[in-house]
Amino acid sequence: MRRRLPAVALVLGTVLALLAAAPALAAGYRYWSFWDGAAGGQWSYATQGPSLARPADGSVQGFRFAVSKDAAAEAAKPRAAADFEAVCGATAAAEGRKRVALVIDFGVQADAPSGEVVPQEAPRTACAQVAPEATTAEALAAVAKPLRYNSAALLCAIAGFPQHGCGEQIADSGAAEASASPSGSAPGGGGPSAGLLAGIALVAVLAAAGVWQSRRRGR
Repeated sequence: MRRRLPAVALVLGTVLALLAAAPALAAGYRYWSFWDGAAGGQWSYATQGPSLARPADGSVQGFRFAVSKDAAAEAAKPRAAADFEAVCGATAAAEGRKRVALVIDFGVQADAPSGEVVPQEAPRTACAQVAPEATTAEALAAVAKPLRYNSAALLCAIAGFPQHGCGEQIADSGAAEASASPSGSAPGGGGPSAGLLAGIALVAVLAAAGVWQSRRRGR
């Protein structure tokens, strides 16, 4: 029994350290999330950023500004349907060009950075007619300038909104914490707690191995 106590204390200390290091107060991030239009007008959280995605002719791409989780099941979706015909139906096809329907949702005023006003409450739509090899970022730049990116190529602003900030982590109190950008408009992600869960799982495995080893020695 005495042999097990130091091991148990070590495991407990490690778990507590991991919990202390986790962003327990983090409610989400304030950022532009990026979405692919799916069948039936639904949205699917994009698996690569707009600077890498090369949508086909007839695609629908969506952007939503909000304070939300950086995860497919929890991020705020655009509040308009992913409907290509509704956006690009009046734009005739052109030789050597593709049409990409864009839905740009600036979100709600409650999610806007302090001192800034949401440009419009209803989502904006635009039909970008661009070169066949154009990325989503290039299609967006064709209809919603100015765009703003940070040094890590994270999309920070569309049509100049917001003027400041980029992917800030937001605490439950609503205050912005030190910048820790989401995978967000280069979105993908499993959320900020994935590393914590993996660490706890590893500690649990090590603890079980330690108990098993101590029992062998005690025989």
